[in-house]
Amino acid sequence: MDQQYKDLLIKQQYRIYNDHAAVKLCHWMKESMLHERHCYKQDFYGIESHRCLQMTPAINECSHLCSFCWRVQGSDFEVKEWAEPKEMLDALINEQRKLIQGFKGDPRCDRKRFEEAMNPNQVAISLAGEPITYPYLSEFLKECHSRGMSTFLVTNGTYPERMASLETLPMKTYVTVAAPNEEVYRKVCRPKIKDGWQKIMQTLELMPSLDTSTVIRHTLVKGHNLGWVDEYAALDKIAEPELIEPKGYVFVGGSRMRLSMDCMPSFQEITDFANELGTRVGMEIIRQREDSRVVLLGHPGQELDVRKVHGQKLSD
Repeated sequence: MDQQYKDLLIKQQYRIYNDHAAVKLCHWMKESMLHERHCYKQDFYGIESHRCLQMTPAINECSHLCSFCWRVQGSDFEVKEWAEPKEMLDALINEQRKLIQGFKGDPRCDRKRFEEAMNPNQVAISLAGEPITYPYLSEFLKECHSRGMSTFLVTNGTYPERMASLETLPMKTYVTVAAPNEEVYRKVCRPKIKDGWQKIMQTLELMPSLDTSTVIRHTLVKGHNLGWVDEYAALDKIAEPELIEPKGYVFVGGSRMRLSMDCMPSFQEITDFANELGTRVGMEIIRQREDSRVVLLGHPGQELDVRKVHGQKLSD
């Protein structure tokens, strides 16, 4: 990893392990610790924000340069030696424990909540880069599950072969579909590979066969990829996800150099899009969070608790 790039990440409160793995406290982790305000995923899936480990095993590269991405772009590099899953997980938990030490003496932080935060029970495998490129991802997921930790994997869908080869699957697989067709895809996602759209289509075709909970996330940017409801619906019908999550773009991080605040859809615009999409795919809005500009499409009474696997609650 280039030292200047690494210094920038550390300045942005990333903590790096073995140059390719990283952890960072998200906004909602801090809000949960100090103000008992939590991430929309707690409302949607039963995840406790203060016990979530937001990490990536592969910060080193991504096949996209999405215009709406808040992360540092343009610093891809080759990893010479990948960390083993167990040591990586232990190291990142340890780094997160260091990051939250400052909350311990804050009178706004409940002591019980702090102690729980020291032992995360949910792993959000996203943060930066494309996590599915980590060569030991199956083993990492298995290690997490053996510790009673639930897992989310967020992928951009351009690695269908790697997804198909996973022997252990995450408990919830998010695939971001940020374009309704190839023309919009090339403008918004700015792929670095020639066949990115074809790869995404292969991933969508694979999704119905995955023995895990699946979610399609539509990250929507006003004036760029918001609209085209019929075309989004056609893609969702191929993937047959259990849930669909239309989410509005937020003007933060590196995206501020490429987009403007006018590109943020209102919550009403996201809701209107979701309702129109729902009528086409046989779903309806079952959860929503206005402050996060996100809604969840699913079926009434659908099981959403990611801490439950085949009806059994994970132990802490």
